[in-house]
Amino acid sequence: MSNNRSALKDVVTREYTINLHKRLHGVTFKKRAPKAVKEIKKFAYLHMKTNDVRLDPKLNQEIWKRGVQGVPYRMRIRISRKRNEEEDAKDKLYSFVEPVTVATTKGLQTVVLEDDEE
Repeated sequence: MSNNRSALKDVVTREYTINLHKRLHGVTFKKRAPKAVKEIKKFAYLHMKTNDVRLDPKLNQEIWKRGVQGVPYRMRIRISRKRNEEEDAKDKLYSFVEPVTVATTKGLQTVVLEDDEE
């Protein structure tokens, strides 16, 4: 990463469809939901390049709503890369992952959302 990037470019929000089915293939039934949480964190790190990944409690409820083994095949998630306001923070940025309610996840592309916080 170059240092000449503006701080505004660092803060971004995108919507992704994550295929949990392929990521959980062959995983023991009693470990599917916990593994799904780990895979979503890994996905967020991969796309946003922040070590600090925080999950919305609603996302956790969405994963667990059909039990430990009934994880949805696909999920639509919104990942926001935000500035860390804490003074003693190791990383300047963190990612916040929240679920997006859609009728069907089929055919949806990655969308960059405009932040109205700035």
